[in-house]
Amino acid sequence: MRFTKYSKYIPDLADAVNLQGLLDQLGDFLLQSGFTGGGGTGLPDDAGFDDQQSLDALKRAILQALMDSKQLSPEMLQYLRGESTGDPERDQAIEQALTELLDAIIQRLIDEGYLNLSEPPKMPEGHRAMFGPHGRAAEAAQQVHFSLTDKSIDFLGYKALKGLLGSIGKANVGAHDTPFLATGVEAEGVSKAYEFGDVLNLDVPGTLTSAIAREGLGMPLNLEYEDLMVHQSEYRSSAATVLMLDCSHSMILYGEDRFTPAKKVALALTHLIRTQFPGDTLRVVLFHDTAEEIPLSALASAQVGPYHTNTAEGLTLARRILTAQKKDMKQIIMITDGKPSALTMPDGRVYVNSMGLDPAILKATFREVANCRRAGIMINTFMLARSKSLVDFVKHVAQICRGKAYFTNTMTLGQFILMDFMKRKTRRVG
Repeated sequence: MRFTKYSKYIPDLADAVNLQGLLDQLGDFLLQSGFTGGGGTGLPDDAGFDDQQSLDALKRAILQALMDSKQLSPEMLQYLRGESTGDPERDQAIEQALTELLDAIIQRLIDEGYLNLSEPPKMPEGHRAMFGPHGRAAEAAQQVHFSLTDKSIDFLGYKALKGLLGSIGKANVGAHDTPFLATGVEAEGVSKAYEFGDVLNLDVPGTLTSAIAREGLGMPLNLEYEDLMVHQSEYRSSAATVLMLDCSHSMILYGEDRFTPAKKVALALTHLIRTQFPGDTLRVVLFHDTAEEIPLSALASAQVGPYHTNTAEGLTLARRILTAQKKDMKQIIMITDGKPSALTMPDGRVYVNSMGLDPAILKATFREVANCRRAGIMINTFMLARSKSLVDFVKHVAQICRGKAYFTNTMTLGQFILMDFMKRKTRRVG
């Protein structure tokens, strides 16, 4: 007879780590937008970004998060501070334990669908130490790269949304309210006489009351077309939104990263729309020397670069995207911190001028703002700078398109955008 022997399960430190809490701590690292020095698009394509997305960089970030949350043993902390125990074998055992801990945490992240890893590299030949700063494991970790899965991006969006809503206060979000009433299944208003085309959500007491008032109480009761009464519900509208993100060099200049908070807001909006406004759409456009639409799945890895600010090109692309959408409300949410400094010429060349507000660039930008207004597109601008020339520029944009202008900073950006998005009253079309 076969026997199975059970022993008490003793979880190790890696099993005790809360992965969602760890991801929340790693949010800034995973969404970082550091200037890489490359050219081209706002998506990563150079060595600078590869270093940030390496497995070795991820391990360092996890280690720092564990230290900040005080989840490491005193011996591990002592070793990380460079304080030797006096026993070389003990020091080596602690180093190996740290390496195995980080490997186990990363494996859990992969197993639970939060991370993807690239193909592991070939191990270098020869006899070399496995652990240590110059060991084979460290060299391999620098060559392996990770990417976020849809699950981790959605989680980061949820955490960003939760944090933003918490800072705003209680908010009742379920759909975009309008001042109009329509016939629907959920009754929220007084009944009305039935008209051709209404949903036949019949108000039976109202219908019978109308018939009795006309013919008196008696049997059989004759119902006429004009006796029909239907319930009314609040009319709900859908919205198409394009989020325009400035990824020019100025977004990380002057000792402040403005792009990472903007990405967090975009992820929060994505989660909000997907869960609370399923009829809405959200698209993302990066504008720099030119403009490009990126999929939402690529938003977390978008980067700033050595670019100028081609606002007109971004508005043109956003307008084309929204024109193809059949929604009641169409809007552009533009997040920027600088003046328009680039313009796409008719022959495709890009004209740039970073010295002040160029009249030709301004004229083209205002012309595209007017095109958006004629297309029924609202532009809400969130400016992360407050110089007089930029304030005047943003106010003029708001006047042309009858939109709103917000002068904010990275701390209040998300609150302004979410409050504007959730409280906006949309109009009924038709």
